[in-house]
Amino acid sequence: MANDQTPVTIERIRHELKRRPLTLLEKEELTPHMLRLTFGGADLADFASPGVDDHVKLIFPVKGEEAPVMREYTPRSYDNDAQRLVLDFAVHEAGPATAWAIAAQPGDELTVGGPRGSQVVSGPQEWLLIGDETALPAIARRIEGLDAGHKVTALIAVPGAADEQGFDTDAEVEIRWIHRPEDEAHLVDPILPALAEVELTEGLYAWIAAEATVARALRNALEERGHPLTRMKAAGYWTRGVADGSDKSIA
Repeated sequence: MANDQTPVTIERIRHELKRRPLTLLEKEELTPHMLRLTFGGADLADFASPGVDDHVKLIFPVKGEEAPVMREYTPRSYDNDAQRLVLDFAVHEAGPATAWAIAAQPGDELTVGGPRGSQVVSGPQEWLLIGDETALPAIARRIEGLDAGHKVTALIAVPGAADEQGFDTDAEVEIRWIHRPEDEAHLVDPILPALAEVELTEGLYAWIAAEATVARALRNALEERGHPLTRMKAAGYWTRGVADGSDKSIA
């Protein structure tokens, strides 16, 4: 392992909880399994999301239900001056969020809450990012936010080659796209061989987000190889068979 173990700084920031009524401005089919929706609204002038894996709550009214349905998404990008917020929707099982995104048209309104808080990780010069399609917005923000001199290895599981994305960055980036059927997104097996080939240097910081059992298995695989828990974060962005099931901090 390399001797460079740059200290990791983790800053936790609390935000004033605010609900923002927004209007859909643009809708784009980014890939076969990803929709990009751009929202606008005057309340975005003070929107803040300093953490690349922040989450906002989307609040969907559902006919026949007294309470609205809420789902969490990572902001892909935002512009306070232009009062715009971009969210990428992974198109998979047609839950209320996916169904809304598929049917949505410019002019439709949606309420967005948060983020409640941010966790900003800084310091590492070398990153390992592992995730599935639901983690792509956070992975993209991390890659695009790094300057020259940083090194990134990303292992990203998607259904096929058409679901691969490009990122604009000055960092040194190696992406290993892992193609597996959508109905195997809950399996860790397609990712483990690629992870076994990654050199775990002392300075590496590992970030993992996928289905909860997959994220936990990947975290355990890194720990078994001696990578310290202080230099990794694992999150279950969804749980198979559980509506709105997530575990943002896997211990």
